[in-house]
Amino acid sequence: MTPFDYDRATEVTQAIDAGRIIAGGTNLLDLMKLGVETPDRLTDINRLDLKTIEEHQGGLRIGALVSNSDLAADARVRRDWPVLSRALLSGASGQLRNMATTGGNLLQRTRCYYFQDVSSPCNKRDPGSGCAAMGGATRLHAILGGSEHCIATHPSDMAVAMQALDASVEIEGRDGARTVPLSRFYLLPGDRPDIETELEPGELITAVTLPPPPPGRQTYRKVRDRASYAFALVSVAGIVAMEDGRIAQAALAFGGVAPRPWRDPEVETALAGREPTAETFDAAADILLRDAEGHGGNDFKIPLLRRTLRAVLTDLTTEG
Repeated sequence: MTPFDYDRATEVTQAIDAGRIIAGGTNLLDLMKLGVETPDRLTDINRLDLKTIEEHQGGLRIGALVSNSDLAADARVRRDWPVLSRALLSGASGQLRNMATTGGNLLQRTRCYYFQDVSSPCNKRDPGSGCAAMGGATRLHAILGGSEHCIATHPSDMAVAMQALDASVEIEGRDGARTVPLSRFYLLPGDRPDIETELEPGELITAVTLPPPPPGRQTYRKVRDRASYAFALVSVAGIVAMEDGRIAQAALAFGGVAPRPWRDPEVETALAGREPTAETFDAAADILLRDAEGHGGNDFKIPLLRRTLRAVLTDLTTEG
């Protein structure tokens, strides 16, 4: 790990003017040890007043420093947004959830093997150097939304649930405050995989807001190589409201399959007003996977995502 300066911010304005921000450090410190991140200066923001969960316009406003454990355990979240609680509890370990923050979770970087190996070419780490994953080991890599420059996946479980819940990100910067829907916050890699989000230099995530609880049932299903402490091969955050035996509305987001938490409005439109049958679910999966592309080692994710979507929709539309 290279030497760096360290200080603490006590006001948001100090953090905005700082260099590299550290909160829980559960991702950043690992990357520093690997030499992927080499900041000259770290500014600790844990003294900022960003640790509360408040009711807000019928929904919730979640401070950026709220820990994953506290958010998952919040009674309101467990009751009205259970998909979020379940997603959080499926990630990492109890110790890491105690340290990891809401803002940091959104900004965690990919677990692509080649991104974490500074001896390998990686356009996300070193723009223009190439993508070692192309033709390499791709078991964890994207089948949707990638490009010839990058097929890394976003690792967050929390962000997948928040995508299905239509969350928004509150940001403070030198030019004031702004709010960005999570659906626009993450960028696809295109030819600049090093630019991952809408966050500009000199900006800080201060909160995440959830709209009022959606109608219907909610669930989060994560398929992984082992029962705990593993990143998703495929995950689905699902919310489905039924009316007179038909699907009135659905919200679906997917993890482990794309460079950002993936949501396709056409899939949800195809489900609305339909009876919950195998044919309906397969038609939705056909739309979701119409542009899916495997890269050898991750070809299995295409049928796995289809089966997982079908299982989630079956669960959410079956009474009992």
